Amino acid sequence: MTSQLAPIVGPEAAQSIIRIQKAKIKDYQLLAEFTEQRDQDSPPRAFTLTSQELVHPDLQHRFSRLVPHLCLLCEQLPETPDFWPEDEAEELPAHFENFTVTGLSIGRSGGGVTLIGQRQLSGNRVLNLTSPYVAYDAETGHEYSYTGLLESAVLDALEEVEAALRGKHSDAGRQLDLFEQQPEKDDCQLLAEANGYASEHPEQTCAELQQEVGEHLRQHEQMMKTAPEQPLPRKRARAKKAA
Repeated sequence: MTSQLAPIVGPEAAQSIIRIQKAKIKDYQLLAEFTEQRDQDSPPRAFTLTSQELVHPDLQHRFSRLVPHLCLLCEQLPETPDFWPEDEAEELPAHFENFTVTGLSIGRSGGGVTLIGQRQLSGNRVLNLTSPYVAYDAETGHEYSYTGLLESAVLDALEEVEAALRGKHSDAGRQLDLFEQQPEKDDCQLLAEANGYASEHPEQTCAELQQEVGEHLRQHEQMMKTAPEQPLPRKRARAKKAA
């Protein structure tokens, strides 16, 4: 689909309405299924997107906040006194280091969630985990003691997913592009200096310098082609020794 998300231009510009259905992080890239509406009266448009940019660390952090819930819902770890992180901004405690939340799936009405993740086992094996669907209304879904905390953590994660859909991503890829482009610039400068143009014509661009050098090379080749051929020196025959 080639349709663009509604842009946000200016402080008073209307923002489109995005409803995320599924989100997943794979190889540091976002995969998402969602709908978008220009406004409340417009029909929703369905999108499936695989981002080409690396996800922002804020999105990874929000997904990591879901790991404790995944562990409890999948009965992977017991709830000990030091189970929950003390600070929202700090790294997860060491007992969560083998667990990762890779995705989430939102219920049709947005009233619940299913978490998807992995547990790293010995021998580089991976155990895929999928939690039971948890409805935020405890009367209609899986009974979970921390439904309120889960809902809040999911909303924070969805906020970062939406920000990613609107262009928020890591700058790592762009920095790499800049470093990759730098040698091309250095080559042009070296080419200019080698031919004595940099100091005499500092206003010239690399393309102009390359064109000028190329013209000199073509003239040189033409001169070599039109130059008269010089006769090769004849080898003197060796005199045979008299018998």
